[in-house]
Amino acid sequence: MAEPYYPPQSVLATGAAGRCPRCGQGHLFKGFIDVAPLCDVCGLDFGFADAGDGPAVAVSLLGGFVVLGLAMWVDLTWDPPLWVIAVIFFPLTLIICLGMLRPLKGMLIAQQYRMKAEQATPKNLK
Repeated sequence: MAEPYYPPQSVLATGAAGRCPRCGQGHLFKGFIDVAPLCDVCGLDFGFADAGDGPAVAVSLLGGFVVLGLAMWVDLTWDPPLWVIAVIFFPLTLIICLGMLRPLKGMLIAQQYRMKAEQATPKNLK
C-alpha cells in the first residue's frame, strides 16, 4: 500500500502556527514548547525534531536587542527613575521573548523536516 501524498507545506506558516510540517493540520506541540511525540492527524513521528538551543539563543539576541534599544531610548529621552524602566521593560522582555520562542522553534522544526535533517550517527556518516 502506497503512503498518502502530502503536498509541501510552508515552513513559515506551519512553524509559526505550531502545526505538523508534513500535513499542516496536526499539532506540533503538546504544551507551550514541548514537542508532541507524533502528529495527531497524519501520525508523523516527531522524533527527528531537535531544535536544541537555537530558538532560545535567537530569541534572546533579537528580543534583547529590541528591548535594550527601547530602554536606552526611553532613558536618554525622558530620564525616568530606574524603577520605572524596570517596571516597563522587564515584562516587555518576557512578552517579546516568550512570544517569539514557540513560533521560532516551530519554524526550525519545520525546516528540519523539509531538509530531512537528522542527528549524525555512524550509519549516516558513511
